[in-house]
Amino acid sequence: MGTGVIVGYDGSEHASIAVDWAAVEAVSRGVMLTLAAATTVPLEGMRFGGSVLTPDAIDDLLQRLQAATQARADEARAAHPGLDVGVKVGLGSPASVLVEASANADMVVVGSRGMGGFRGLLVGSVGVQVASNAACPAVVVRKAPSPTASTVVVGVDGSELSLAALDFAFDIADRRGWRVLAVHAWEIPAYDVLAAPSGPPPIDVEELAASEERAFAESLAGLRERHPGVVVEQEVVKGQSVRAILDACDDPALIVMGTRGRGEFLGAVLGSVSQGVLHRAKVPVAVIGSGEEGDEG
Repeated sequence: MGTGVIVGYDGSEHASIAVDWAAVEAVSRGVMLTLAAATTVPLEGMRFGGSVLTPDAIDDLLQRLQAATQARADEARAAHPGLDVGVKVGLGSPASVLVEASANADMVVVGSRGMGGFRGLLVGSVGVQVASNAACPAVVVRKAPSPTASTVVVGVDGSELSLAALDFAFDIADRRGWRVLAVHAWEIPAYDVLAAPSGPPPIDVEELAASEERAFAESLAGLRERHPGVVVEQEVVKGQSVRAILDACDDPALIVMGTRGRGEFLGAVLGSVSQGVLHRAKVPVAVIGSGEEGDEG
């Protein structure tokens, strides 16, 4: 068990939505919610607004940040009586502060785009950095799911991280009374033109599909036993993974992914499928990593 749920807060609308989502999750887990806010001070002589940013000015900046974050924390506490809510404010980049806090947290939550984020971006740099490097499950919240949403969509490809994502999906579904929709997409393996100039060897597509089905069923078996109350559906799709996951459910409550999938380059902290889902999903996305802070392959 970690120190609870950490949520980044910077006063933006996306951050406020993230606080609401994180508060509900903290209640369901029975853990503390901490709102973390951070700011950097300008370099180049520490000038701010055309004048030198003095230590007193820095203290004033932090006090105002503390007051704004505390006010939002009080709102979360009022909305969820009995929830233990704390505030952590400091100097530093928001992403680095959240990644550092994730080392001792059960979950870290961040809005998809914060103050000053480019409107053309669905997920800002802080969200991507936290999802890529957090030492615990990271949830990026673009907007709140609909009140009737009750399905966790989880991408499964047999990799170690996708199995961890499955475990996370079953756990949150069990606590929230949701169902799990496990999606596995597969494609016919590509071949090396130089190694096989005459074309690929024959592939038994039916046998390949059956093999994928068997491996998928094995991935789900143990979790079904550990969470007998969770309704589980599985979907095996021949096609591109990102599209299969996004199209699996019209009204998901959450999408869950591993940071990297089977066959993806180990040096890439956030794999291509996870990036694709993270940037296109309209609902909260949970990204499950290796649990090693700062893991960059």
